[in-house]
Amino acid sequence: MFVAIDRESPTPLAAQVAAGMRSAALDGRLRAGDRVPATRTLARELGVSRTVAAAAYDQLVAEGWLGARHGSGTFVLAAPSAPPGAGSASLLAPDDRDATSSTDLRPGAPCLEVLDAASWRRAWRRAGDLVPAGRPEYAGVSRFREAVAEHLLRHRGLVGADVLATAGTTSGFAEVVAVLARRLGRPVRAGIEDPGYRRAAGVLRAAGAEVTGLAVDADGLVVGSLPTGLDLVYVTPAHQYPLGGRLLAARRAALVERARAEGFLVVEDDYDGELRYDVAPLPLLAALAPDVVVHLGTAGKIATPTLGVGWLVAPPALAADLLDRRAATGTRPAPAGQQVLAEWVHDGGWGRHLTRLRRELAVRRTLVVDAVRAADHDVLGDRAGAHLVVPLPSASAERAAVHAAAEVGVRVDGLAAHHLDPSSAARHGVLVGWAAPTRAGLQVALDRLRGVLGEAPVTPA
Repeated sequence: MFVAIDRESPTPLAAQVAAGMRSAALDGRLRAGDRVPATRTLARELGVSRTVAAAAYDQLVAEGWLGARHGSGTFVLAAPSAPPGAGSASLLAPDDRDATSSTDLRPGAPCLEVLDAASWRRAWRRAGDLVPAGRPEYAGVSRFREAVAEHLLRHRGLVGADVLATAGTTSGFAEVVAVLARRLGRPVRAGIEDPGYRRAAGVLRAAGAEVTGLAVDADGLVVGSLPTGLDLVYVTPAHQYPLGGRLLAARRAALVERARAEGFLVVEDDYDGELRYDVAPLPLLAALAPDVVVHLGTAGKIATPTLGVGWLVAPPALAADLLDRRAATGTRPAPAGQQVLAEWVHDGGWGRHLTRLRRELAVRRTLVVDAVRAADHDVLGDRAGAHLVVPLPSASAERAAVHAAAEVGVRVDGLAAHHLDPSSAARHGVLVGWAAPTRAGLQVALDRLRGVLGEAPVTPA
């Protein structure tokens, strides 16, 4: 009970016990409905007589804190609610704390409206029937690895992938950076698209890497502008994040050629490569050059982050180093989510989910494009993924649009946040995603956003 007893205090022991239990109720250690120990047990734990414990309980019962249930014991009847600001909301990142009070059109969230609840529950039940593992599986659960390899073959054209499980794209990237730094014996010199994925930049900075911004345009990474002396290039070739372009075939070949000639590693983040609405998903860089490319994928963007799973395909020597590091440190991705996804794939639910998802998101993209163009603005980004960019002419116009959208209950991202140095961003605009809300909620939000964009200055052609 964590009740402090001071035998030198003039306060009677029974009063001290009662005060300690009141304090426990006030600070949340005891909550309404909790069963408290029997007086004999409490007396033994505190080193007092049973008479003292009983007197304390009698006092708390009289005050209304405790109540006895015949044959069940003594329970807490009353406890104050948590103070303002307490609870799980305080654990949210600052950008997420107000998300529940508005429609969230920021990219990065999955479309849960198309998730088949019955198929989802079946996968969890089947995973729960599996025999628990006796020892860690550092490469990942074998059934999960087989399921992902099948997914990569069917949906991304990658043959014979030797898959390692990860806890997600960012986690897998952090492992790659750590192993590469150990190999080099110095901080990694990394190039990352600018604007690009800010969490990848955060991983590099946390690892002490030297980070260089790489130019991108409507066709993805500008390979000809890469500086020399890099150890690693992080790229989103299927759907550049955040501008939305796809890396042209000529640029893919040039990137691979330079990687082989200059000895750097290419990290391919395929965060939503399955989601195309005009042509089939583009071939992976890892299929083109498995000797110099690390492929990263995740279930978080196309299903749900609840599973906490991703995957990684790396050149054999690097994969071996990753496994050695996991074994040496005892770290590994949690297997439970892997088991659920494996069962979902083998049941066919995953494939059906992808089909529904592509169909739904294609419709939603059309709604977004129509709303933006109705406000006389253009859109930037391929017919792919779950977000696009509305270009704006200045940083001030971008800030004003983000603020005005928030004022009408719509959350959008500004491009500045995705630059390595937001204060010197060369491109301006807002990112509009369409996966997170229901379709009805999206339509309401787009009606409001259309009014906001109608007041924003148009970017010159």
